[in-house]
Amino acid sequence: MTENVTIGHSNVQTTPLGLGTNAVGGHNLFPNLDEQTGMQTVRAALDNGITMLDTAYAYGLGRSEELIGQVLKDYDRSKITIATKGAQIVKDGQTTISNAPDDLKRFVEASLKRLQTDYLDIFYIHFPDENTAKDKAVAALQDLKDQGLIRAIGVSNFSLAQLKEANRNHQVDVIENQYSLVHRDPEETLFPYLKQEHIAFVPFFPLASGLLTGKYDKTPQKFPETDLRSQDPNFSGSRFKAIIDSVNNLQPIADNHDATIAQIVLAWYIKNPSISVVIPGAKTPQQVQSNVKAMNIVLSDEEFNMIDNAFKLFE
Repeated sequence: MTENVTIGHSNVQTTPLGLGTNAVGGHNLFPNLDEQTGMQTVRAALDNGITMLDTAYAYGLGRSEELIGQVLKDYDRSKITIATKGAQIVKDGQTTISNAPDDLKRFVEASLKRLQTDYLDIFYIHFPDENTAKDKAVAALQDLKDQGLIRAIGVSNFSLAQLKEANRNHQVDVIENQYSLVHRDPEETLFPYLKQEHIAFVPFFPLASGLLTGKYDKTPQKFPETDLRSQDPNFSGSRFKAIIDSVNNLQPIADNHDATIAQIVLAWYIKNPSISVVIPGAKTPQQVQSNVKAMNIVLSDEEFNMIDNAFKLFE
């Protein structure tokens, strides 16, 4: 089993594989979710050695946090790393984004209640707003950190310029942004600064909406307009076919480890020194149990580089 990682400048430690919980109570994101299955999925993660749970107010407008809070009653809270996010104010069906210090403090207080805990291990500003000075927003979170209400300060969906403004006083511990083998911009734009500042990195969409799991062939895909994949350029034309070719090239490595392609991709993230925690989502306990096996896969340097090179054209 791989060793735990430390989040930024904080004393938060967690497994390098976590669980993304947008399908746990995220009724606004996925149709026909079963809440009992969602809770069982969280239990499967905790029962199989995962200690990081990544949630957000935006997942079901607090429902994901509430369901996780119910599950947490049966576990030792001190052994679980809870990361959540906030920035949205929803009123009369309209959503606005706020990083205002008073709003951030309210978001944290509301998350604490929904999760039924007295501290958050990581709180992320989920999205930047257009008005708030980012260092002032982070200073508000530093106040909460000093009070023991949060243990690590995070930002999400921030550009490099926004991150630098937020980190003016070197208080940011972690950033969660999109990154995968087919979305590699952060390698050039973000990673050098993160290394310099000792800021942890958590990628979202690590399996590229299922593209990196090996479940697709080159058959053209059609999705309903309400499905995010219908607008994703990775799922159409020559780019889609090229990605499938690269994914298929991983099969010999998967066979060598008696593993699935998805497990090999997750093992690549775990071995990547630029990545702190990878948080694939899961809709069922079985998916979690499959993902967990990635923590026991030790890729050789040669295999790591082969996977890296197989997707270089997507930089």
